[in-house]
Amino acid sequence: MGKEEGSATEAEGESERKGVERFSISVEPELVREFDSLLEKLGQNRSKAIQQAMRLFLSEHYWAEGEGECAGAVVVVYDHSARLAEEELTDLQHDFRDAINSVLHIHVDERNCLEIIAVRGRIGRVKGLIESLEKGKGVKQIKHTIVSIK
Repeated sequence: MGKEEGSATEAEGESERKGVERFSISVEPELVREFDSLLEKLGQNRSKAIQQAMRLFLSEHYWAEGEGECAGAVVVVYDHSARLAEEELTDLQHDFRDAINSVLHIHVDERNCLEIIAVRGRIGRVKGLIESLEKGKGVKQIKHTIVSIK
């Protein structure tokens, strides 16, 4: 007996299938030329670049929606001479120790310090950390690079 279309056996086979799926897209010719030109300079191919773009698109969506797990780095520049700045940042890091893996502290100059905070955890929790850091005393700049992980 053959498999019926849409049967459980067929669905199981599809979910176990690995490899690649080919699909077509419609793109303006000038965009394709510009894209291919850059890929040639970078020594990449279309498939790999499209996969990277798709992953970035998904990661940014998950970040915006606050769904899932993430990992990344948060860079903070602050004036350590601001009253209680260091103590506040240290307390904050202890409050978020479930999302912080590591912290690298760098003395930039006489007044400014830079911290690179490695994070991993629920997206909402990491967002909470970043929002709290932005409100910190003496904080001058914050930049983060976060990717979603499964």
